[in-house]
Amino acid sequence: MIRFFACFFCLFSLSSIAQDKTPNLFTLDVNLFYGTILEHNPDISHLITDHPTGLILSFSKKTYGFKAWESRYNYPDWGFSFVYQDMKDQFLGEHYGLYAHYNFYFLKRHLNFRIAQGISYATKPYHKVENFQNNAYGSDLLSSTYVMLNYKKENIIEGFGLQAGISIVHYSNANFRAPNNSTNTFAFNIGTNYLFDYQNKPEYIPSSEEKTYKEAIKYNLAFRSGVNESDIIDVGQYPFYIVSAYADKRLNRKSAIQFGTDVFFSKFLEELIYFYSVAFPELDVSGDEDWKRVGVFVGHELFINKMSFISQLGYYVYYPYDFEGRVYNRIGLKRYFGDKLFGAITLKSHGAKAEAVEFGIGIRL
Repeated sequence: MIRFFACFFCLFSLSSIAQDKTPNLFTLDVNLFYGTILEHNPDISHLITDHPTGLILSFSKKTYGFKAWESRYNYPDWGFSFVYQDMKDQFLGEHYGLYAHYNFYFLKRHLNFRIAQGISYATKPYHKVENFQNNAYGSDLLSSTYVMLNYKKENIIEGFGLQAGISIVHYSNANFRAPNNSTNTFAFNIGTNYLFDYQNKPEYIPSSEEKTYKEAIKYNLAFRSGVNESDIIDVGQYPFYIVSAYADKRLNRKSAIQFGTDVFFSKFLEELIYFYSVAFPELDVSGDEDWKRVGVFVGHELFINKMSFISQLGYYVYYPYDFEGRVYNRIGLKRYFGDKLFGAITLKSHGAKAEAVEFGIGIRL
């Protein structure tokens, strides 16, 4: 369920952009792909048995500069994708995913970079009796991200065009339920695209914004929560709570830097400490260790219309129990509602090791 709400947040945020009276030009594109599962973790080596195949079907809305943010980012597209993937392994099964995406253009709009976030249904998740070999997916609903880099040519003849490039597709449940070793597929893709109503394509509107942009330092308060589980299967899922306070300074219309602190209350860690104290006395865990943590972080926020992408790097200054190391990172999306209030969905991890998907609300003053 947690991944459903994550996808819904992305879809709602993107669809809200459409509530303006701009020309409705859309593209439909389909890509077939063939690739390999990357062995990012030796624990999934037994699941890499063949080359995955699949297709990506996408529907995108074009932008032409009728909103200021569109020209700021070289007139990106936004839209929705469906991804089917056959993992070519009897234990991994197949995936059916729905995504929200942005397309960004470079090199006179011939080079297209897409980033997409959504939810995928796995047909063969882990089961302790029927499919214990699948230690990659602990649940049938997974958070999924894919990125695609294409050389793309639109409207070659009567609205039809071609594209080809590379993609990476990631599946994980972010430790919502163990196990969660995840998979990453690197693939080559090729496909075609069609531009609806191509005869009425408008001209791109150049930016009229002033180059300089100033804003005073802003102060943010955020509360994040969710549910997660340790890597030990069937220990149980527990809620967590995070209180964050930080300041940010806009560098320009696109970017801001951040500095702040997090206080973590992670109940799964309390349960993990107790489990180790009882089940593994050789680890010298008493069970009385404090499970709370405090961190400081620096970060960056990239503003795209009412949406923004955040990335943060933190260090635990209060760290009474050793769990995955002192350094942590966070990436995710924010959606502003007015000038002050925001919602956020973020992934907190230690390097490539995910700890939790965080749902947050906050205020920027």
